[in-house]
Amino acid sequence: MSEVRYAVADAIATITLDAPERRNALSVQMSRELAEAARTAEADPAVGAVIVTGGAHFCAGAVRSVLADAGADPVEDGAYRDLETVYAAFTTVGEIGLPTVAAVRGAAVGAGINLALATDLRVVSRTARLLPGFDRIGIHPGGGHLSLLHRVAGREVAAGMGLFGEEVSGERAVDLGIAWSAHEDELVEDAARSMLTRVASDPELSRRLVRSFRRETAPGGIPWDVAVEVEHSPQMWSLRRRHDG
Repeated sequence: MSEVRYAVADAIATITLDAPERRNALSVQMSRELAEAARTAEADPAVGAVIVTGGAHFCAGAVRSVLADAGADPVEDGAYRDLETVYAAFTTVGEIGLPTVAAVRGAAVGAGINLALATDLRVVSRTARLLPGFDRIGIHPGGGHLSLLHRVAGREVAAGMGLFGEEVSGERAVDLGIAWSAHEDELVEDAARSMLTRVASDPELSRRLVRSFRRETAPGGIPWDVAVEVEHSPQMWSLRRRHDG
């Protein structure tokens, strides 16, 4: 059975992790399906944006068997590839050429935080729990966790969560700049959809816009004059399209 649900409505693709019995911990199968769903959205010209959600439980990290197999023999080909597949789940979400929002309810732990941080924006429930969790099972963070935290919210947050293992609630996540807004549980997905409605309505423009956004906000940033050049071509394209339309 599929562990990921995929649906498109009003130019927004919704990717839902669907293994509630294990709180959506990322298995190898789920990771493959998640990456495939992200690529499916990217390949559909009618899709202008993507929501990633897990329903009541966003994602409890990677399933323990994947970590255990990697620990038993880190260079064994199967174990190594399985862990790579889990990493590819969130790196693919972060790389597709579409605006992405994570709708987070319940807990986002370890690889689950990585998945949420891989998106362009996060909308969370007030009671959501964001916790690295790596130290609680005695392992080093993986999947670029420290870099993702630093990219989204800066060194202080990366230290507090990634180095010291602090847990953050949904409301606190907004205060720290990790998430855009916090809502009651039942309103989170609707809030994420509302955030995406305008940009998704013009899929061609949204794809060009997110490309410029990611170039200009990449770690280290770029000088203002370079940003002017980065934006010049897609803006000229949009002006010509508007004129011709």
